[in-house]
Amino acid sequence: MTGGGGFIGSNLVRALVERGDDVRVLDNFSTGNRTNLAELLGDVEVVEGELRSYERVHAATRGIEVVFHQGALPSVPRSVQDPLTTSAVNVEGTLNVLLAARDEGVRRVVCASSSSVYGNSGELPRIETANPDPISPYGVSKLAAERYCVSFSRVYPLETVALRYFNVFGPNQDPTSQYAAVVPRFITAIADGRAVSIYGDGEQRRDFTYVENVVEANVLAAETDGVSGAVLNVATGRSTTVNELADTIASILGRSVERDEQHERTGDVRDSWADVMRARELLGWEPRIGLEEGLRLAAEFFLQRTALA
Repeated sequence: MTGGGGFIGSNLVRALVERGDDVRVLDNFSTGNRTNLAELLGDVEVVEGELRSYERVHAATRGIEVVFHQGALPSVPRSVQDPLTTSAVNVEGTLNVLLAARDEGVRRVVCASSSSVYGNSGELPRIETANPDPISPYGVSKLAAERYCVSFSRVYPLETVALRYFNVFGPNQDPTSQYAAVVPRFITAIADGRAVSIYGDGEQRRDFTYVENVVEANVLAAETDGVSGAVLNVATGRSTTVNELADTIASILGRSVERDEQHERTGDVRDSWADVMRARELLGWEPRIGLEEGLRLAAEFFLQRTALA
């Protein structure tokens, strides 16, 4: 697995280890965190290296049946600041993974894509047959990566599945990062009695998806027959405004919420939520954990980690 030290990757690593799978992680820990794998080091082989190094990726891929490609430079704001590095890691890195998988006889690559490929175009909810129109350099890089996946499934004997994640949240996210996602930032701020930053009017809609749903989709994408070349939304199919998210978290924590209104961020999509029927039909997948339950689980994790710090 690439990016196994990251937020989603480490949750997936844990699930695979619990299933009894042999797991090898490739990560340079530039955005991932070694502590995310601390309890699993006895069960996981860790290879440190860059996605941009074909030799390193090739060595990490040797003897592997399925590659879960979670490694990337995440964040829309980061990509606006540094589009060159975002492209190098997300596009060239994905190409290295696919080439290594092809050359090493890997059966299937399951690639993490993003809802950002849709941009603001098309109808809501987002459906996979809509024409993508990414706004940010990050969205462009993810679209290029998933198109490489589809291409490789068509011209080489390599199976691929690309999963378009929508606003994933849960344990192992870093609420202190400059590019931290909204859920861990809101949880820690509201718990501390600090104001939450709202970019724009807070009425932009998102499909907040608990990480365990994403892990289950990855496992099914690796095992289900007849889905090579597929591109699938992974979300809940429910839209929630950022203001509603803040109020829900405040209610769970039994706190009030104060808002610090900021200007809209460049590259942000206005509204985005998913149609997940295709993943249901092709994978037999269901987003079992809803928003409120996921937020309670996430709050328990972040508050416990804060107490132990």
